[in-house]
Amino acid sequence: MSIEPFEVPSIPSDRFELLKQKLRNAEYPNELEKDVGWKYGAPRWAVEPLVQEWLNNYDWEKARAEMNRWHHYRVPIQGLNIHFIHEPSSNPDAVALLLLNGWPSNFYEFHKIIEPLRDGVHSGQPFHVVVPSIPGYGFSEAPKLPGHGVQKNGEILSELMGTLGYNQYMIAGSDWGSMIGKWIAQNRKAQCKGFHTVLPMVVPPIPSLSNLWNHPIKVLKFLASLGLGFDAVYGRGSTKIKGKSFADVQNDREAGYRAIQGTRPYTLAFGLSDSPVALLAWILEKFHNWTFHPAERQDTEALPETITTDEFLTQVTIYWLTNTMSSSTRLYYEAFNEPAMGVMFFNRVEIPMAVANFPGELNKFPREWLEAGSDLQQFSEFELVNISFISNVLPVLTNSVQGGHFPALETSELLVDDIQRFGKLLKAKKFIQ
Repeated sequence: MSIEPFEVPSIPSDRFELLKQKLRNAEYPNELEKDVGWKYGAPRWAVEPLVQEWLNNYDWEKARAEMNRWHHYRVPIQGLNIHFIHEPSSNPDAVALLLLNGWPSNFYEFHKIIEPLRDGVHSGQPFHVVVPSIPGYGFSEAPKLPGHGVQKNGEILSELMGTLGYNQYMIAGSDWGSMIGKWIAQNRKAQCKGFHTVLPMVVPPIPSLSNLWNHPIKVLKFLASLGLGFDAVYGRGSTKIKGKSFADVQNDREAGYRAIQGTRPYTLAFGLSDSPVALLAWILEKFHNWTFHPAERQDTEALPETITTDEFLTQVTIYWLTNTMSSSTRLYYEAFNEPAMGVMFFNRVEIPMAVANFPGELNKFPREWLEAGSDLQQFSEFELVNISFISNVLPVLTNSVQGGHFPALETSELLVDDIQRFGKLLKAKKFIQ
């Protein structure tokens, strides 16, 4: 198995000219005369200025120079060429760390945290940082056969860590990275020694035999919450759950994209692959809806102040350059039809787990659910109020902060600190030798 150096390329001149031509000649859709904000999706007033910025001012070579500061490689694993960044720390006390992103981002989501994590900024835990492109994302080759879902990605990315010689490591994941990370945490326990996530996925403490024996009080509280409501039982704002299934659009308006990507990704991909404007708009809707905005600016700004236009356009350009929007959305179809997903959700995470909750994240579960479904060692809540306390049983951090689904971009320093604290805990408690 040969690991080859890789460099983020320039945009070929013919493809660059095609991009400019399509942006310059964009045909915008008809809209209502009344401004309805974001209720119907990404509005023209938000999309068009970003298209103009992409056309006239965005500098891919500047972004490329930043990305090529890191060491990039490609390696064949299970028939696919996998791209990854590998930034080893010079500190002998460093811990191997696998950083996993989700959709609709790519490895560049972590551009602010790679070096601070590698270097152990502020005397924190240093890491040997590995950031792969998930198969079908960024510069990794797209899956060629049906059935390539969360489990297959978990197999490939855990094999990558072994190929690099890391027999013990921890994972930090967001979005699909959290799903893939959970699969690895459950199925590669001999190597994966810690799992940090900003989007935990657990089932409540239902009255199973195991829960009745190990967590009887948690089961009773959950049953009570079904009648009294989550806020009454677990505390106001402790739970954020939208929809009752993977694509429950009637109860969760944010689930519409999951419905189409989970059932007909091919049809959608024609528009997103051919039109850079459609591609930008499709991604922008999520970068707007899934990030934190002050209430007074929620409907009037496209991106939050925590994510720059260049950061957003670099993500979009990577999708355009690699033509991977089609393959990235297929992961929804595969996961929607993947038996391993149900098993993963119901099974407990037995290795140490850390959860960081940010106020703009899509879901939030009561801490008791997380404790029942995992070996929860660290729990951090980043809220909109200045309340701080520390439990004498389990450390809990509560801070005033703005952040959502992309904390590596929105609140990078807080995320770095949280990952470092978990890495240090794993070392101190000798979960990682």
